[in-house]
Amino acid sequence: MAFFEQNVSSMFVEEEIKKNLFRNAMSGKWDEVIKTYAQRPEAHSAKITRSEDTALHIAISDGQETTVELLMEEIIRAQNSWEVLTIGNELGNMPLHLAASLGNVKMCKLIAGVDSRLIGERNKDNETPFFLAVLHGKSDAFICLHSMCKGEEGYSYCKKKDNGETILHSAIGGEYFDIAFQIIYLYPKLINAVTVDGVTPLHLLASKPSAFKSGSQIRGFRRLIYQFIFVDELEEKSPDHSLSQGLQYDTKAKYPENYQTCVGFVRLLINIYRVLTGHTQKENKGQSDAENPRVQQSSTKEKSHASDPKGQQSDPKQAQGHQLFPPNHLTCFHAIKLVSKSMLVILGLGSRDIVKLREKKEKHIWSVQIMDKLLEHTSTYEYENNGRIPQGIMLQIPDGSTPFPALGNGIPFPRLDPLTKPMSGDDLPPETSSQGDRKNGNKDNGQEMEKGETPILIAAKNGVVEMVQKILELFPVAIHDMNTDKKNIVLLAVENRHPHVYKFLLDKKIMKETIFRKVDVEGNSALHLAAKLGDRRPWLIPGAALQMQWEIKWYEFVKNSMPLHFFVRYNREGKTPRDIFSESHQKLVESGGQWLTSTSESCSVVAALIATVAFATSATFPGGFREESEKPTFENEPAFNIFAISSLVALCFSVTSVVMFLAILTSRYQEKDFSKDLPNRLLVGLTTLFVSIASILISFCSGHFFVLKDKLKYAAFPVYAFTCLPVTFFAMAQFPLYFDLIRATFKKVPQRSYR
Repeated sequence: MAFFEQNVSSMFVEEEIKKNLFRNAMSGKWDEVIKTYAQRPEAHSAKITRSEDTALHIAISDGQETTVELLMEEIIRAQNSWEVLTIGNELGNMPLHLAASLGNVKMCKLIAGVDSRLIGERNKDNETPFFLAVLHGKSDAFICLHSMCKGEEGYSYCKKKDNGETILHSAIGGEYFDIAFQIIYLYPKLINAVTVDGVTPLHLLASKPSAFKSGSQIRGFRRLIYQFIFVDELEEKSPDHSLSQGLQYDTKAKYPENYQTCVGFVRLLINIYRVLTGHTQKENKGQSDAENPRVQQSSTKEKSHASDPKGQQSDPKQAQGHQLFPPNHLTCFHAIKLVSKSMLVILGLGSRDIVKLREKKEKHIWSVQIMDKLLEHTSTYEYENNGRIPQGIMLQIPDGSTPFPALGNGIPFPRLDPLTKPMSGDDLPPETSSQGDRKNGNKDNGQEMEKGETPILIAAKNGVVEMVQKILELFPVAIHDMNTDKKNIVLLAVENRHPHVYKFLLDKKIMKETIFRKVDVEGNSALHLAAKLGDRRPWLIPGAALQMQWEIKWYEFVKNSMPLHFFVRYNREGKTPRDIFSESHQKLVESGGQWLTSTSESCSVVAALIATVAFATSATFPGGFREESEKPTFENEPAFNIFAISSLVALCFSVTSVVMFLAILTSRYQEKDFSKDLPNRLLVGLTTLFVSIASILISFCSGHFFVLKDKLKYAAFPVYAFTCLPVTFFAMAQFPLYFDLIRATFKKVPQRSYR
């Protein structure tokens, strides 16, 4: 009985401790939490929330660095650090998991410094803190945890056991290319790592067209700003870099975001001083930029990393390549760079749009850099892995263990070329061929791998022309790659509407008879696939009618790119490309006709109203006639001449606009009409409508000027401008359509949309 009462009493005490911890943590009374940890060691392992978090979990999630440091001192003093630091919440996340996910370098050092084995502890999703740091894009936390790993034990922490996804897959999948670069440098063996779905990092990068410049649409003034933005290439980070970067982030957070322009200007002045004194010449020597006229680096340093199995180098600054210009010209170059930066500061460097442009350009440059590193390293392995199945020999640790047993399964896989030899399903071992149905992993890439698509095929399918160019430059034989549907890069580029890839292949000196005359398993040639409309509308143009126009232009472009009768006329179903075009575009023709009808009806109403008013004003003279000569009273006034000319122009152009829109409304809406006739009529109708609107406004203002010229004089012009705003808003609302129509009409090759 006494034992029972003692247990009940201890339970009440434990519950009271949990309530006090929860209440103090929620109210921010961390001093009380620290006192409780110091007085009651059993509080260290108390789970106080529904999600099974301890007070240490909450302090880490709340970013309380000082509190976490004091709590860790109490935990270490109680000598139960391993038991407390391996307590997971309902997701299995331990304190180090949370610190790594938040990217807090100081907390990671505090926790992992107790026992480095905590870096390898896994949550319920089989994710280590090492993996979570990369998954959430925390570069400094990743470098910090790497520096605390012993030897090559980091390899055993860098993957998920269930699907074989590595930290390199995660970094590329999240487009954290700065982290991916560090991973390639520190863990070069991961370059050829394959998931259970057959996805390599190169496959994953090929499936991300938005990460490359060819997959981004930057227009107008934004393109000019884009060119003035300078981005440095990625470089290896030292283990001590993470803590210094963390301090930089702390100082950066001390001023509001809208102060960034002022801070940027101060930094600009500092940089100007450094350029004039020559400091930057020593610090930035040997850097290069893929899209900027900067110093080029040789690949000597990169090759040394790839050849070193541990990814280590004695002196990273030893391997420097030749430069485009002598070192003494660096000061002049940096001066030009600072001038461009000053222009961005004047335009508002801290503005959100320019920051987004900088991030976009960083992504474009770094993705190419990652691609080059992946292809370069894979070439040293002579492409032993084809991207369909895991390598049976990969990632052997010196002690004889295999960090990725779920990938290899101990099966001696055949060695194939990942860029030139797609493996069919019959070549897969029984244990691996069934792994494509798993729920985890990248499903889209898994489907692509099931079709036997190599990286160059995926790049052609997604329009990544940079990767297509680089692979063909290094491995020309890759142009013969085909997937299980017998589609090569030409067929995939045409089918998925990638004009820049197709034009690159046209300009490349290749055997067009063997590459461009290929047909798939259904006997479809490139012209058949160009005629087939998919479920998505890939063209960067609004309106079904303009979509149809660009579909015709794409079909004609592919057809005219080769000599007459070059493509196979009939497929296995006995259909010609024209038959397929008519069948697949039937609904688009109907919706395009409806769109043109509604647009023409609304615009014709406005044009008819303007024609009515213009007809009345053209027959009316302000001020009447003189009695003695029957001539207009204000015939010699400049405003009268403007009134007469503008009213006549408004009448002529408004009538022309009405006629054009009526011609569209009475059209039969056949396929061939969408090529030139209907778009040209719409363009002429909108042009004459805008001219008539401007003319009728000028006519009104010049005629009314005689009434107010003596009273308001020059103040009448702002009054007229304000009066014309409602009509001007209608015209401005139609301007985007008008400019798109001009672009669609005069552009020979359509422009692909990436959304």
